[in-house]
This record gives sequence, structure tokens and C-alpha cells, in this order.
Amino acid sequence: MSLKHVMELYELMDSIYVNGEAIKEYLHNIDPAANIEVKTIQGESGSTDFVRVLLKGKNGKSSGGNAPTLGIIGRLGGIGARPEMTGFVSDGDGALACMAGAAKALDMALKGDQLEGDVIFTTHICPTAPTLPHEPVPFMNSPVDISVMNENEVDETMDAILSIDTTKGNQVCNHKGFAITPTVKEGYILKVSDDLLHVYTQSAGISPVVMPITMQDITPYGNGLFHINSILQPAVATTSPVVGVAITTESVVAGCATGATHITDVEGVVRFILEVAKTYGAHKCSFFDEQQFTHMKKLYGSMSHLQTKGNEVQAHE
Repeated sequence: MSLKHVMELYELMDSIYVNGEAIKEYLHNIDPAANIEVKTIQGESGSTDFVRVLLKGKNGKSSGGNAPTLGIIGRLGGIGARPEMTGFVSDGDGALACMAGAAKALDMALKGDQLEGDVIFTTHICPTAPTLPHEPVPFMNSPVDISVMNENEVDETMDAILSIDTTKGNQVCNHKGFAITPTVKEGYILKVSDDLLHVYTQSAGISPVVMPITMQDITPYGNGLFHINSILQPAVATTSPVVGVAITTESVVAGCATGATHITDVEGVVRFILEVAKTYGAHKCSFFDEQQFTHMKKLYGSMSHLQTKGNEVQAHE
């Protein structure tokens, strides 16, 4: 059960003094040999620490194997909005779930349950991030640009990506728990993966909840279009399939709200992503139908221009 790691990491992250090295130390207390990297990036309104954890699989590429690599990204602006807000913010759930997933996976491997393929967990830790006006409720912003986040969180070795993001500030997914999005690949919004729906029902114990997304949501930030949030921003920086794992609520909750983290919901996400990791590395879980995707590109051409900021924006840069 991953609840222990979620609770311990929440207590660790709920501090103005927390940084990437503190997360690294926590994970090294589980496995001193764990492959963990921390990089501090300075932005216009502060700095943040990117944390990357490589969990090596039995047949993973990092060990010369051929099992596919899963990327698990904790997407967020920041885990805190101090001094404007006091405490851990709702937006921090993505980082919390990602790092708790890494902790549980390391613990599993030490107990003999090593996954088949490599899994890369990435997120960033910033307890003093700025906020950003957004409707219907304010967003959390970040001290670094979204392109810098993608550069440090999206790894070219990731064959598929789960992007975890708090997605409570909307009126289109009114479910307390978590939801998944359709698969996004190279500018296409594809059919929801049947395999991921099955994993959802098995881990959550309820019928699957799918969060609706639009064409605007899969385009890069900075183009003037409305985005439900940054959950699918990793999709603009890779040709690999990306699925959003949205931590949701029945009511509209601001990303900068404190006291809004529901530990059991975060733990449910951790169990889901780890079940996906087990099956994906063993070639038992597909994010999309390759034949359908190839046929669609043949019929309608490339949609990769949706991974750019577009003609008008680029003309002014």
C-alpha cells in the first residue's frame, strides 16, 4: 500500500524549506542506491528543483534490454504559493503522487517485485511559486517557463508518458478522485486506451472516468488559447503517446487553494500509475492503436503543427 509514502511525502513537502535534495534524501532512505538526479533552475520569479528518478527494470533499456520505458511526470506550477498562500497547495498533488509513486516502486523492487521495463519519474519542487489569473479560479504559475519544464521533465527515452496534474479548477469533470484523458500523440487526440480503462477499473474499483479535452488543451502554452491546465503540455515536446491523469473534485477548487489535498485520492493515483507501469513494461498495456494511428495519418496527414505555437505567434517572435 502506497498510503504511507503519500502521507510521509506530504509532510515533507508541506514546508517552505523543502527542496529537491530533501526529496532525494527521502528516496535514498528507502534505497541508498537509487538513481536520483536533482537540478536547480533559476527563473524570472524564483527557482525550482527538478527531480528525476530512474527505476531500472529487469529488461529495461538502461540495462541493455528491450522493454519499453514509461515516463511518469508530476505536472504543476508549484507545491506552494508562499507568501501569498500559507501551506501546501492543491496544485502540488501532481508532484506528491509522482514522488510517492517513485518511493513505492523503489520499495517494491527491494522486496523482489522489480518491474519489467524502466520507469522514469520526473517532477519539480517549488514551495514559493507565483499564482496566475485564470477562469473560473486562479492557477498556480511557475518560476520557470513551460518549455523549461518540458526540457527537464520529458525524456527522449520515454516510450509513453503519464502526466499527473491536479485538475480541479474546471466545470467539465465533476468527479472526486481521478480521471484519465484520451491519448494524445503528435497533435492528434486519439481514442481512449481500452487497456488503461481496464487498469482504471481494477485499481479504482469503479467505472472509469474520462476527462474531456479539446484541441486548445494539446497546444503549447503561450499561444493565447484557453487551456484547461498544463496536464497535456508534455505532449507538445515528444512524439510518444501521452495520457493525462487528472486529480479531480466535484466542486471547482483553485490550484492555489490550501487544505485541498485529499490523501486517499492521491494514493489512488499512485496505485493506478504503478499498475500501468507493471503492465506497460511487460507489453500488456498499449496507449494507442498503431495501425489506426498510421491509417489516420495517411488519410489526414500530420497534425504535428499543433505541437507548435502556430503561425501567428511564431511570426511575432
